[in-house]
Amino acid sequence: MTKILGISGSLRQGSFNTMLLNQAAKLAPAGIDFQIGTIKGIPLYDGDVEASSGLPPAVQLLKTQVMDCDGMLLVTPEYNNSIPGVFKNAIDWLTRPPADAPRVWGNRPVAVIGASPGNFGTVLAQQAWLPVLRLLGTRPWFGGRLMVSGAGSVFNAAGEITDEAILGQLRKVMAEFGAFITADH
Repeated sequence: MTKILGISGSLRQGSFNTMLLNQAAKLAPAGIDFQIGTIKGIPLYDGDVEASSGLPPAVQLLKTQVMDCDGMLLVTPEYNNSIPGVFKNAIDWLTRPPADAPRVWGNRPVAVIGASPGNFGTVLAQQAWLPVLRLLGTRPWFGGRLMVSGAGSVFNAAGEITDEAILGQLRKVMAEFGAFITADH
């Protein structure tokens, strides 16, 4: 069975991106084992900590999840027109030690989606991820983009998408990204 690992780039309780991730998990097509990872508990990167103690447990767990998946869904907020620092920090930890990066990231399919209360969704954050994903040697999926704008009016109190058009777009993203990954198997 094909495994997709989804990660929200937000730590906030009630995060629109975590809600979007949870909806994506529910819409994973048949034959996809969708798992959710977390960046919670990952400390700020510090080379001295790495040298003295190795990788923190939260980093080790997420790194194992990444290596065990067939593809990744990054669900990114947009902070100040770019990638959230906490999300980038987690990815930076996952490149340690540098010799592991090809094994962790090499040719791994990655899709990026996101939600924002603003008018432009997460277009700039998604674009900002591209150089990072290129450097890591991933295989970004360009089959479709989902940038949920006005997220405050898209989700209900239970965290479910109430906008049928966005729900349809997310369903399509999940189906096409799943097909992109399984085409290689």
